Amino acid sequence: MKRIVLTLAIAIIGLTSAFAQTTGQQKLTAEQRAEKSTAKLDKMLTLTADQKQKIYAVELDKYKQNEAWHKQSTADRKAKKDQHATARKETDVKIDQILTADQKKKMEDLHNAKKARKHQKKDNQKTPAATETAEG
Repeated sequence: MKRIVLTLAIAIIGLTSAFAQTTGQQKLTAEQRAEKSTAKLDKMLTLTADQKQKIYAVELDKYKQNEAWHKQSTADRKAKKDQHATARKETDVKIDQILTADQKKKMEDLHNAKKARKHQKKDNQKTPAATETAEG
């Protein structure tokens, strides 16, 4: 009897957690994404109200373009990749024109820190594989 109850409890817990994982994430709209990224930049760089408004417009344009690109067919991935890179550079230039010198410096420091974390994460993933081959 105890085994049956325990088995049912484990099954219910497993199904509940699996269901929660699949329905937990919602697709954000372009406006929600722009709002979120603008809020993040505001928190990091303490933007003025005018800067927030301008950056929101730039981010909204970026996310609307991304949605349009994702709706297109995936036939020409290379061209899309180039378009994304160009759009990302244009967005960076537009945001750069809005920020003050101190905010630009802080933004650059944040990007460098992010790159360093990314490289460190890559190195940490490569290290165990390298030690396994050395041992084997």
